[in-house]
Amino acid sequence: MKNKHLSLDERLDIERYLTQNKSFKEIGRLLNKNCTTIAREIKNHYVVKKTGSVGRRFNNCLYRKTCPNRGNQCNLHNCLEFKEDKCSLLDKPPYVCNGCKNKRHCTLTKHLYSATYAFEEYKDNLSETRSGLLIDKEEIDYLNDLLVPLVKEKGQSIHHAVINNKNKIMYCEKTIYKLIDLGLLKVKNIDLPRKVRFRKRKKDITIYKVDKHCLEGRRYEDFEEYMKEHPDTPIVEMDSVIGKKGGKVLLTIHFVNCSFMLAFLREHNNAQSVIDIFNDLQDILGISKFKELFIVILTDNGSEFSNPTEIEVDNNTGEQRTKVFYCHTHSPNEKGSCEVNHELLRRILPKGTSFDNLTQKDINLIMSHINSYKRQKLNNKSPYFMFSSIYGKDTLDKLGIIEINPNDVNISTKLIKR
Repeated sequence: MKNKHLSLDERLDIERYLTQNKSFKEIGRLLNKNCTTIAREIKNHYVVKKTGSVGRRFNNCLYRKTCPNRGNQCNLHNCLEFKEDKCSLLDKPPYVCNGCKNKRHCTLTKHLYSATYAFEEYKDNLSETRSGLLIDKEEIDYLNDLLVPLVKEKGQSIHHAVINNKNKIMYCEKTIYKLIDLGLLKVKNIDLPRKVRFRKRKKDITIYKVDKHCLEGRRYEDFEEYMKEHPDTPIVEMDSVIGKKGGKVLLTIHFVNCSFMLAFLREHNNAQSVIDIFNDLQDILGISKFKELFIVILTDNGSEFSNPTEIEVDNNTGEQRTKVFYCHTHSPNEKGSCEVNHELLRRILPKGTSFDNLTQKDINLIMSHINSYKRQKLNNKSPYFMFSSIYGKDTLDKLGIIEINPNDVNISTKLIKR
């Protein structure tokens, strides 16, 4: 049987063969691997680089050859006529630019396969999937609050409790039983020891495992295909912003067409809290306005986004209200607009800041200041102005976002007293 796991040497061979323009079938034969293994390796581990070529700076504008401002006067970030141009060759094998004869002259976004990068990413993914029990006291307390009333007071089985709270309990049934066996939960009438030795995380990795089935038909390639068919569709990017470990978190929703961002405070970083926010938004806005705002949502692979069906579908009617797509892992650049706006949020709430003492009213005030901050790329207009022009001021009123006088806009830690 052929081993599907690739060594660093084999990855170096793949990188070399790609430069030689060998096909997946040829590479598989040379390495004694299935050609689908080679294809999967390249599609999962290429690097996206926005670089120009010899003597040419990066420029991925569709009109770069005819634009009167081309050259040093061109500013891609501020040009209202900008439209991204993507190389059509990246949509078919070999999906990367390693052996492309036009690479020396190309100024578009490039996909490059790097053996060392691919191997490091592979090791990180392997370490995550094979890691042991990683948990801290806040998560133990959270599980106790959920399970003790169900199991000890109502007599429910662990199986019944887990399957009926799958969006709140982001652990499998087997892990819950393991926690019970270790004496970490109170469901066996045993209080937690005075000093419990929790295994500390050596690095920041995802605790919860994501249901990979949720990606089917929702991968980034599916998103690109959808946007080719619906090029004028406004995109909404979604992400989480973490405060202090184990504390409250934010869900951010970013409207790319106007750089407008909403943020919602959540008690726990689980799937149910995300679903609840979208259900609340539908109740506040009405289904028609909801569907107008949230046509397409692009997010990352966080476990809090692992139940897309309940985000996409109105539970009351079964009607589809939006469509969710996922970025590649370790590819924040694929929703870069959202990431850039987080920089403004972090000016007010720096990394490591606890959100526990904040209220949704505080968050709305923060987002009102951020959305009233004028941007050069919006022709010196504010996201508030752009959003209200497209979707109406009454929508902003329902969302609790107000316009701040330009001279009163405060993007600093002094805005909120904690």
